[in-house]
Amino acid sequence: MRLRPCLCTFGAAALALALTGCSADPPGPAAHGRLTITFLQKQGDQGYFVDEAAGAKAKAAELGVDLTVVNLGNDANKTVSEVQSAIARKSNGLIVVVPDPAVGPQVVQTAKDAGVALLTSDDQICATGPAPASCGKGDLVARVGFSGEQMGGEVGKRAAAEFKKAGWNPADTRIISAWKQDVTVCGDRIKGAKAAFAAAGGADVKSIDVATDNTPTGAQDKTAATLTANPGVKHWVVWGCNDENVQGSVTALQNAGVSPDDIDGVGLGAYLACKDWTGGKPSGMKAALFINGKDVGALAVQTMVDKLKNGKDFPSEAFAPTTMVDASTWQSTGMTCS
Repeated sequence: MRLRPCLCTFGAAALALALTGCSADPPGPAAHGRLTITFLQKQGDQGYFVDEAAGAKAKAAELGVDLTVVNLGNDANKTVSEVQSAIARKSNGLIVVVPDPAVGPQVVQTAKDAGVALLTSDDQICATGPAPASCGKGDLVARVGFSGEQMGGEVGKRAAAEFKKAGWNPADTRIISAWKQDVTVCGDRIKGAKAAFAAAGGADVKSIDVATDNTPTGAQDKTAATLTANPGVKHWVVWGCNDENVQGSVTALQNAGVSPDDIDGVGLGAYLACKDWTGGKPSGMKAALFINGKDVGALAVQTMVDKLKNGKDFPSEAFAPTTMVDASTWQSTGMTCS
């Protein structure tokens, strides 16, 4: 599926989602009968993606659609084989969260050859190359999820507020930015966090980029090595692509003897951050941006059904709202902590 930019706009959906752009695919004939959709997710056992699958299933049941959810784990090769399997099962549409954007061109071509509608969720893929960051806008596959820079901006602003409240000296403070560096949306989040933190008065704090695999263990190991290489730092600001990165980094800092009072961690997701807050013990996780996977899963299914049944073009991107929470506020949002 090749997409081209266009100038159409969409109003707010029922979930108050901001929709921008539109697909170049011409509206096809409305699909008749019961639709079958396959939702292929990376890291399907992660809290956010569990919620996303639940939201997708609930929306599919509401709309009378058959939905199959497939957990790809972190296996890029499995992505391609499961896409082929879904097509062989006569799926009308595919929604994909790729473990690795490098498989994007193959996934796009496979779906195109089979004449199957393709929508991505959360992470972007490019039709013409392995790196979405280097992809022309017209070659990015339509995506449902969140605005990376907006989310990162909220994280950076909250981290700056905590930094100011603590009264730390920039000279003995460092920022840890932890993320998987070939994932475009992660880069967008980090970019947004850095810009917002600097704009809010933290420009004098030096930043350390920590390349991870976006897992708690990976972030913990890489942060431990970063600590060894940076003796003399008293205070740490921590953010990352997701809660996993922040929790892993905060754990490494606390295991090394850094007091929670000297850690300003702001998560992204809140599904792991909330676990630190339920125990009542001091934590370096000061806040987190709550992103509701259920909303994204539901929107992805609705968007696919609108395309297949009503011939409505995919928006190039659909963004869901977010909420900043901390130990004193997270329960009031209605979020659950599993």
